[in-house]
Amino acid sequence: MDSWLTTLKTDTPQDGFELALKLSRKGVGYTQPDADVRTRLRPEYAENADSLTMASQVVAINFQTVAAANDYWRS
Repeated sequence: MDSWLTTLKTDTPQDGFELALKLSRKGVGYTQPDADVRTRLRPEYAENADSLTMASQVVAINFQTVAAANDYWRS
C-alpha cells in the first residue's frame, strides 16, 4: 500500500485546505478504485446540486479534521 499520508500538520490554512481536498479525492479513489467507473459516473453527479453539496460537505469535514490537528493554526 502506498503510504502518502505522513502527517495532518500543515503550515497554513490554505495548505490545510489543499490537504482536505486530497483526503477527499483519495477517499473516492479507495472507495471506487476503478478509474473507468469513476469517469463513467462523473456526468451523473457533476451537474447534480445534491451530489455537489455532499462532496463539499466531505471536503468541509476533512478540513475540520485537519484544522483541529493543527490547533486551528494558532500561534
